[in-house]
Amino acid sequence: MTKLLHTLSYVIVLSLCMAVTVASASGTMGKPGSGKNAILLASFGTTVPKAVSAITNISDTVRKAYPETEVRITFTSNIIRSIWKKRQAEPQKWLDQGIPEEILYIKNFIATVGDLLEDGYTNIVVQPTHMFFMEQSHDLQQYVNGLASIRTMKDRWKPIDTLVMGRPALGMPGDTYSYHEDVAAVCRTLAGDAEAARKSGSMLVYMGHGNEHWSTGIYTETQKKMREMYPDVATFIGVVEGSPSLDDFMSHLKYSKTRKVMLKPFMIVAGDHATNDMAGPEEDSWKSILNKEGYDVQPVLKGLGLNNNFAALFVDHIADAASDAGLTLK
Repeated sequence: MTKLLHTLSYVIVLSLCMAVTVASASGTMGKPGSGKNAILLASFGTTVPKAVSAITNISDTVRKAYPETEVRITFTSNIIRSIWKKRQAEPQKWLDQGIPEEILYIKNFIATVGDLLEDGYTNIVVQPTHMFFMEQSHDLQQYVNGLASIRTMKDRWKPIDTLVMGRPALGMPGDTYSYHEDVAAVCRTLAGDAEAARKSGSMLVYMGHGNEHWSTGIYTETQKKMREMYPDVATFIGVVEGSPSLDDFMSHLKYSKTRKVMLKPFMIVAGDHATNDMAGPEEDSWKSILNKEGYDVQPVLKGLGLNNNFAALFVDHIADAASDAGLTLK
C-alpha cells in the first residue's frame, strides 16, 4: 500500500509539473490582466560607444511603432553590463559622448522587469534583438518562463499578468512561425548590401558571432537564401566562434570572379568583434587574413541594427508575440 501511495504521489507531482511546463512554454500563463503594457528589448549589448547607435535605432523604431507603449532596454551579456556599471563612476564622460542614460545605467533582465512591475506594467512583451535562438535567447527564455510561472495563493497578488517572448531576427525552432520565412525576411532587408557589393564588383562577406558550444545551420541557410535572392553577388557568411569559420570557406572564395571583398558584420552592432576580429590590424583579423591572400578588402563597420528595414523586423516579431498572448499594443 505504501509503495502504491508513493507511486500515485509521484504521478500527481509529475502531472502538475508537465501542466506547468506546457502552460509556460510560450512564457505566458493566463490571460492579460488590467495592468499596463510594456515592451522590453533584450540586446546582447556592446561596450563600444560608436556601436550603441545600432541598439538605439532599434529602440527608436519600436517606440515609433508603439508610441503609447512603454519601451525599455536590457543587456543579456553579464560582461558587457559589468563594464557599463564601472563606467557609471564617470557618468558625464560617457553622457558627453552621446551615450543615453538608459544604456549607461543598463540593468539585467530581472531588475528591469522588477522596475516595470513597480511602475505598474504587468503585461510585458520581451523582444530579444539577437540574431537567432542560440545560447543568449535560450537562457532569456528560461528567465521569462520562470517569472511567468509564478503563482500566488490569491490571484490578485500575482505579480505578472502576461510575460511573453518574441523570436529573434532569424527566428527560432518551432512550428508556430517558420524560421525559413524569417530568414527570407532578413535577407530582403539586406538588398542594399548586395547592391553595394554588386556596384563595387565585390564579394559580400559577413562575419557573424556564432557559438562554439551550440552550432546550427542557420548561417549556411541564410547564405544560400542570399545567393538565391541576389545571384549577381557571391555572398559568404562565417562566424567568429564555431562554424562556419573563415577557414571553412576561404578556399571557396577563389571561385568568385573578383578579388575584391566587401566585409561586413552579420551582427546587430559593429562592436568589439567587428572592430578587432573582423577589421582590426592584427594578423589574425579577417581583414588581415584576406589581405594576405591577395584580396582587396573594404570593411564596413555598420551593424545591422542601423539598417531601418532590419530594425523594423523586430516590430513585426513583437506584434506576433503580443497577438498570440491576446495583448493589444498601441
